[in-house]
Amino acid sequence: MASEKAKELARKQKEQIRAEKLRKKNSNDPKDWGRWRQFAEAYKRTNEIDPSTRWWMIGVAVGAIVVITAIGLLANLAWWAWVPLALMSAVLGAMLVLTRKAKTAMITRYQGQPGSAEVALQLLNKKKYTYDLGIAATRELDLVHRVIGPGGIVLIGEGAAGRTRKLLAEQERKHSQVSYGTTVTTLVLGEAANQVKLGELQKRIEKMPKVMEPYQVTEVQSRLKALNLRNQMPIPKGPMPTPKGINRALRGR
Repeated sequence: MASEKAKELARKQKEQIRAEKLRKKNSNDPKDWGRWRQFAEAYKRTNEIDPSTRWWMIGVAVGAIVVITAIGLLANLAWWAWVPLALMSAVLGAMLVLTRKAKTAMITRYQGQPGSAEVALQLLNKKKYTYDLGIAATRELDLVHRVIGPGGIVLIGEGAAGRTRKLLAEQERKHSQVSYGTTVTTLVLGEAANQVKLGELQKRIEKMPKVMEPYQVTEVQSRLKALNLRNQMPIPKGPMPTPKGINRALRGR
């Protein structure tokens, strides 16, 4: 009797495992994809925007193989010492090219769209930085986003320059009132003078002078959370059209 129950349990477990594998195989969620499928999807999406991606990948891979092969032959090394290294270097080089091209392709695809700042903010080191999207907005979808990190509080505006600067000024005043001397920096996303391009936003934030230690960052986060700024802002009804999750396939999230 016990043996039959054990067999039945084992059968059910096998069926569950098969069903889960089938679900992941047919899933469109990057979380369910294996590493190679993530790589393939990233390549497909990037190549649609930048067709030169494949040639750069091939060129770097071939170059790595040629260089390591030449070194191996000139040094008279055994083939098993340099052939695996050449292949691994080729794959690694191609993946590095894809990563860089994918970042550029995302910026090209979403630049100028409401909420496009998330493309850059997702690339920040999550151990050092936190960000909140759309803490303030207008009906025309001029937006203000907030980043908290070693450089203090960074408010990022995107939209029409006049409305955005007015919105940023209001938020700068409110944040200064509750942050007790914490540095508040405002940036405007765009291509014009005195604006920050989407592709340069991540580096601009990370290169800001350090003005807060980790414990101070936590304190500021607590103050702003208690203030509940998000619920006080006149954010338009309905979902904000942001490119949320567009790079999960690239990062395996």
